[in-house]
Amino acid sequence: MSPRVGLLILAIGFAVVVSWAALAPLPARESREQPFVIPEGTWQRRMSGDRVDILPQQIRLTLGINDVLLLENQDTVPQTFGPALLMPGQSFRLPFEVASEYQFACTAHSSGQMTIIVDPLPASPWGRLRWRALQLAASFGNKSHEPSE
Repeated sequence: MSPRVGLLILAIGFAVVVSWAALAPLPARESREQPFVIPEGTWQRRMSGDRVDILPQQIRLTLGINDVLLLENQDTVPQTFGPALLMPGQSFRLPFEVASEYQFACTAHSSGQMTIIVDPLPASPWGRLRWRALQLAASFGNKSHEPSE
């Protein structure tokens, strides 16, 4: 096989994959949980003056994928997240129904506040392609939201 034919086959294969990613509907799911853990000792470290960054400054979720924020308090003291008081060992599941930017008070966060950005599901083919590419990149760059010790 000549190099031109091989290159043509490669280009066609790439075009098929890009077209599928842009045009294929996104699968319907019950929900996709985005878990975050507040580890034991977080409050004690904050009170001793440590800048504790166990949670990101902002979390991005996608509305049409049914992303749900899941917080688990493994600390020995209660933690506040928005209107919820998470007792030690308790989990809090927060689904979103409106695409928007939300500000929450968060005692486990170094700044005391956290931003949740809920994006609408992209409607255009190129928007879905971009969304899928960002999701793929995020899955390679951040395997877990749990802090490493």
